[in-house]
Amino acid sequence: MFNPSKEQVRQFFTEAWRKHRHGQSLTPLEAQALDWMLQHPEYHADLEDPGAAQAEYAVEGGRTNPFLHLSMHLAITEQLSIDQPPGIRAAHERLLRRTGNPHEAAHEIMECLGQVVWESQRLGKPFSSEHYLDLLNRRATLL
Repeated sequence: MFNPSKEQVRQFFTEAWRKHRHGQSLTPLEAQALDWMLQHPEYHADLEDPGAAQAEYAVEGGRTNPFLHLSMHLAITEQLSIDQPPGIRAAHERLLRRTGNPHEAAHEIMECLGQVVWESQRLGKPFSSEHYLDLLNRRATLL
């Protein structure tokens, strides 16, 4: 299983952004990441700043970690592509119908993913796909 370090993740995004800016070829994963980077212009300066790639993004600072946010987009994209956990694709379809916007639907999923990861870390329990899917399904059926 691929388990990159924080530095490797940040290097992946900054390198993909650099290659995009210089018109160089991207790997399929870099191209997928670029799609999300382009949808987040508020992160472009961070992707070009070597200092931002080294920065700590504490919650108390009130600023979203652009590398974590983009990583979550990629994780969700992968989950949807293989329907893992089973049912995430159907929940995504319902979120798409409810929001009418693929990016907003992805952010709805991200909220659920973030909550389950946070709870897992805080409580020292394994990640619960069932809880994740339950949160997604509840969010997908909101009116």
